[in-house]
Amino acid sequence: MASSSGSTLMLYACIAHKNTVLAEHAAPGTGTSSTTSTLAAAILPKISHASPAKLTYTHDRLFVHYVADSPNSHAALTYLVVAQAELGRRIPFAFLLEMKKKFLAQFQPEETASSQGGGGAYFEGLPPYGCAAFNATIKQMLAAYAAAAPADALANARREIDSVKDIMSQNIESVLERGERIDLLVAKTDQLGSSAHDFRLRSKTLRRRMWFRNVRLMLLLGFVALFLLYLLVGLGCGLPAWSRCVG
Repeated sequence: MASSSGSTLMLYACIAHKNTVLAEHAAPGTGTSSTTSTLAAAILPKISHASPAKLTYTHDRLFVHYVADSPNSHAALTYLVVAQAELGRRIPFAFLLEMKKKFLAQFQPEETASSQGGGGAYFEGLPPYGCAAFNATIKQMLAAYAAAAPADALANARREIDSVKDIMSQNIESVLERGERIDLLVAKTDQLGSSAHDFRLRSKTLRRRMWFRNVRLMLLLGFVALFLLYLLVGLGCGLPAWSRCVG
């Protein structure tokens, strides 16, 4: 859900080390700067840094979102933003992650270590508003998100899913089409097999017929040969009485 034009949905943002606010900015013209800063001051002591956390508190129509680091990561830092409920949760947390990235790029934890040393001592010795130089960056980010919030990660994911669904649909259609072609090929193969079987049967029948025809022809030729032999012998012996050869 993007911010609507003419309406500031992100009201306040700050970065704190435990309960100490290091940098903050309230969006101008909202009339709620005291309320939002009071909310932040009330919530910061409740945040545990035993492990990294990401949580949202609600207060009337306001949502307080925060990302908390543990000393085992960078330091016991809290990145907090107060936004109107209409904005939802995804864009505020995208804002917080971007703010965290920019803050750690500008203020290296190793450069803020106290004389006690150790990871837990990062930002430990800084006074309130000890990173006030980052206020301008928070102001710019609030203004940028108020003007046009960046593309929602979920929307991008949905577009990617839709794209994958389109590709899957295209692939499925290709597979179905290929399946139809395979079915057609199988059908043609079956037809060829059936035709070959019929051809073999017809060949056997034809061979049988040719064999019987040859047998009949041989019998006919044998009969004709015997008849011709009979005539030749009969003519020499005086057909039909065979008087020359008999008696």
